[in-house]
Amino acid sequence: MGYKCLLLFIVITLPLLSFAQKDTAKRLKAVEITDKRGDFGFMRQVEGMKLTAGKKTELINVEQLTVNKSTNNPRQVYAKVSGLNIFENDGSGLQLSIGGRGLDPNRTSNFNVRQNGYDISADALGYPESYYTPPTEALKKIEVIKGAAGLQYGTQFGGLLNFQMKQPDDYDEPITLETRQTMGSWGYLGSYNSIGGKVGKLNYFGYVQFKQGNGWRPNSKYHSLNAYTNLRYHLTEKNTIGLELTHLNYLAQQPGGLDDKMFAADPRQSNRPRNWFAVKWNLMELEWDYKISGRTRLQTKAYGLLASRDAVGFRPNRPSQPDNGGTRDLLKGTFQNIASESRLLHRYTIGKQYQTLLIGARVYKGQTTGKQGAVNNGDDANFNFIDETNELSSDYTFPNLNIAAFAEHIFRIGSKTTISPGARIEHIHTKADGMYRNRVLDFRDSVISDIQVFENKDRPRTLLLMAMGIGRKLSANADLYSNISQNYRSVTFSDIQIINPSFEIDPAIRDEKGWNADLGVRGNINNTLRYDANVFFMYYGNRIGEYFYTKSNKTVIRRRGNVGVANIYGLESFLELDVLKLIGADNSTKKLALYSNLALTEARYTKSPLQNVQGKQVEYVPHINWKTGIQTGYKNLKFTLQFSALSDQYSDATNAPSSGYSAVNGIIPAYQVADFSAAYRWHKFTIEGSINNLLNVAYFTRRATGYPGPGIIPGEGRSFYLTLGAKL
Repeated sequence: MGYKCLLLFIVITLPLLSFAQKDTAKRLKAVEITDKRGDFGFMRQVEGMKLTAGKKTELINVEQLTVNKSTNNPRQVYAKVSGLNIFENDGSGLQLSIGGRGLDPNRTSNFNVRQNGYDISADALGYPESYYTPPTEALKKIEVIKGAAGLQYGTQFGGLLNFQMKQPDDYDEPITLETRQTMGSWGYLGSYNSIGGKVGKLNYFGYVQFKQGNGWRPNSKYHSLNAYTNLRYHLTEKNTIGLELTHLNYLAQQPGGLDDKMFAADPRQSNRPRNWFAVKWNLMELEWDYKISGRTRLQTKAYGLLASRDAVGFRPNRPSQPDNGGTRDLLKGTFQNIASESRLLHRYTIGKQYQTLLIGARVYKGQTTGKQGAVNNGDDANFNFIDETNELSSDYTFPNLNIAAFAEHIFRIGSKTTISPGARIEHIHTKADGMYRNRVLDFRDSVISDIQVFENKDRPRTLLLMAMGIGRKLSANADLYSNISQNYRSVTFSDIQIINPSFEIDPAIRDEKGWNADLGVRGNINNTLRYDANVFFMYYGNRIGEYFYTKSNKTVIRRRGNVGVANIYGLESFLELDVLKLIGADNSTKKLALYSNLALTEARYTKSPLQNVQGKQVEYVPHINWKTGIQTGYKNLKFTLQFSALSDQYSDATNAPSSGYSAVNGIIPAYQVADFSAAYRWHKFTIEGSINNLLNVAYFTRRATGYPGPGIIPGEGRSFYLTLGAKL
């Protein structure tokens, strides 16, 4: 393809910030620090190489969760993260699709998704969809910074989602082994096996995970293999180098979507035996961590991705149309990117108060290709074009260059107040070079005309984003936080051109711009009640969505383009009560806690150039999003019972109650789902069990426009899982 990899290491120096002071840091003996934030908490003002003062942050301590980890069940794993809406495509956990505050959950594309601090999506700006999700069994923590994370990690409206893997430095013995074997409903088998240790100056951690299953619906079988290695070598006390390698490949059969009548008759049915989806994901990261002094630290990461995503199947605009063989639609995509990112953290004093400065820069170069066409290649997982000359309906190359620099500072005023200004300058240069076929069909689906259209789009732009955060310590156990941050989302490659029988792209589509603001208070009362409550507002300009459009030939089709301006605001609240402490029966061997995670959101289009949009509810935003549960335990036995309830949602900007035969537009009815999990630990052995969708409720979370649909994608019915584990 003539693609050249460019590897850039950026080392940042601060000639203007030499404070001419001695390194007065004292060398102390090593101590072991235990994180007492439980299975969920808030991030510190400085967390590693991240500044979070004045921001809405949430931290999941994954190792302490009592949930179904083998299938990455997002309803359970993210139960305490406020306001998340979740697309449930299947029960395998191969892909994560979450969104918050009115943002599209599809493949978590509105978050900046990272693993150990580096990007793992297909293309961070051009195609920010995440086909790879680290297995929950291998995670140590999940960090979430809402909205205002754009300064340090990108421009996304959603903020940061960072998966922190189990770290090599956590191991002191030469060899530590862990194994977890899971069996479940519908032929599910999951095997997770890891090894970690320390040999001299080298620390290492790695795992292999395999899982397979037949799925809740027919035509839903899958298998996946995920392997990971993390090596860290301590050159000196101040210099550490690291290497991470990640590999994932999976093949999944997709049962397709349903229309409303089909879902009502039998949500488990499927008439798509020839739809397949395959992913190959390869990540590499090189890291240099230099502790210049006790106050200054430099970290440089160079990372890259070689990946592909292939989908083939029969996907007409009518889910009820049977698949009688013949032509299928094939989409092939490749993703190649490489980046270098450096961050410098420096602490210094003004008066008696420590101040913290973080600056950084990034260069990101990517190239994505996309080919699409009709093929007649049987019914198996065949992802090959027979004749690329005549079969392709589109063929594109998408080069992408991103250069960015940011700075953020925590100014501590007295012992209680922090002010955190920040700025990010971003240069984005996206291109699209290729062709698509403009086919016009009559009402009998006969071809009237077939014209090849060649395109060459070149879109450079440079922007400056600003932000400000203010924090105030109200008491020893209570903090006030507030922030405002500009956000930006460039038009993605899939927004530029894709051939889909369900919709078309508006050729005048533009980038999205807006801002986020938060005001909240968090803390705890007598270590008995933990709380975090905030109000937020999001201004979302040029929001991209889907709507009905009348073409020049009087045919009506769904179109994807800029829908208008959306105002999204609401309340997010989290409460966790330690019942035993409340009644004075606190006992280290017993646990009884109740939690409530409630988000109340209003999201409306306030301006729109389109008819029937202004004043309508924004897509995929439930007014009520509530997750509550009880956690109890005695010694090494733990139980978790969780209940999730979401109100009605719409799937398009016009709030159409139904789209008839296509089932792409319409209401997502309110639903309530309960999950139960239990775990028992005996010495080095564990046994875990879970029942998902305890009450066997029929529900769905999305109406898909393309794969895995189009149409309604049902949530899974009641399922059982049992895990046996050991650490040696």
